[in-house]
Amino acid sequence: MGKLLKGGLALGGVALAAGGLKWALSSEPRYAPWEKPRFRDFEHRVLILGGGFAGYNVAKNICNLTRNREDVGVMVISRDNYLTFWPMVPGIVSSDVGVKNIAQPLRRTLIYDGASFRRATVEDVDFERQIVTADGHEFPYDHLVFALGAQPSFFGIPGVEEHAMPMKGITDAVKIRNRVIERFEEAVLAGGEVPESKLTFVVIGAGATGVETAAQLHVLIHEVLGPEYPNVNPNRFRIYLLDALPNILPELDPGLRRVAHGQLAAREIEVMTNALAQEVTENCVKLKDGREIATENVIWTAGARPNSLLEKLGLPLNEKTRGVKVDEYFRVEGFTNVWAIGDNATIPTGENGFVPPNAQAAVKEGAHLARNILAEIDGKAIKPFKYKSQGQLIDLGSHFAVNDAFGVKFSGRMASLFWRGAYLVRLESPQGRVRQAFDWALEYFARPTVAQIRDYQAAE
Repeated sequence: MGKLLKGGLALGGVALAAGGLKWALSSEPRYAPWEKPRFRDFEHRVLILGGGFAGYNVAKNICNLTRNREDVGVMVISRDNYLTFWPMVPGIVSSDVGVKNIAQPLRRTLIYDGASFRRATVEDVDFERQIVTADGHEFPYDHLVFALGAQPSFFGIPGVEEHAMPMKGITDAVKIRNRVIERFEEAVLAGGEVPESKLTFVVIGAGATGVETAAQLHVLIHEVLGPEYPNVNPNRFRIYLLDALPNILPELDPGLRRVAHGQLAAREIEVMTNALAQEVTENCVKLKDGREIATENVIWTAGARPNSLLEKLGLPLNEKTRGVKVDEYFRVEGFTNVWAIGDNATIPTGENGFVPPNAQAAVKEGAHLARNILAEIDGKAIKPFKYKSQGQLIDLGSHFAVNDAFGVKFSGRMASLFWRGAYLVRLESPQGRVRQAFDWALEYFARPTVAQIRDYQAAE
């Protein structure tokens, strides 16, 4: 009965997603192909560097707000032509989430809204001429937005960059999944005679990404792959979760933190707090207190830093965070028409603090900056940004989550359903929404299929 109820709820999600898909496909794009003006011909050109949550939401909101005017042009330059829905990336590890469902096409969405898109890597900015150079091509601007995101920070720990797998995107999640499959295959071939270091996975960093990655590793090993490899005892695999801080999920409510810790312990995921990694080698992790963990599988989720291009361009950076210095309006210090938001900016809160660099904040920043840029164009007053968190949702796999939503704290299976529903409706791609809802509905009756396709990391 429980399965039927949950399956019915999931199928209801499919129906809702299908309704959204029908509506999206019946709408018309802003411009017909022969009507679209060139970006450089617009009177006011807004050039956005970066196609993550922050950059995409600036572009989308400007397009929506200027649908009845023809003087504002928007272009996004990004090294990838898809938007990664970050909150669901750890689910790729266990195949609970499909790659194509959360890699949402940027070009299609932006062109539909009336913006322009170029897949390119930003090389230089001439602030005097107001020109951006990307892949050897020049792009003019009247307003420039930096939304380049972050990159892994290894804190100078020897061996991390060489021997650890970062968890910074879709391809990394697929690589981690493939590594687990590879270990199962090696164990089968060797008749189980493989060193423990090959079957030990160490996740360094116990924030939201680290906790969710460790949990999804357990789901992959015990619930997905275990039944398919009867000659391999899944209990031989060990998962460690390390963090230098006293607690996991430091940004979460203490009560929910304890629940999450208890769930990890129940799955025999060994949580080690106050554990500072001193060195990572090809076959072990050395801790500062002298302990060593024999492993050939290290996953790094412990830190990120703003894009290194910012320093190269000579932008004013915060000494502590290395993010771009901006005011409460997102304007870069020393400029009138250059703005920065998202992970590459250090945004003051007015209380000697900074806005957290997460997806929830980036979405709100994008919407607010769109209004500020249009106000600046129209000669109106711009408004300061005030951030208020709506809470945090942490998926632990196995139909269990811990949620703090608008001050309401709850956990368990209902929290897992809430997590899925909350993020499903936020997927930008209607097709991705329908596919993911259908995958989850099917999951209640059959395990997800998993395969390792060598040399093609993004394959399903």
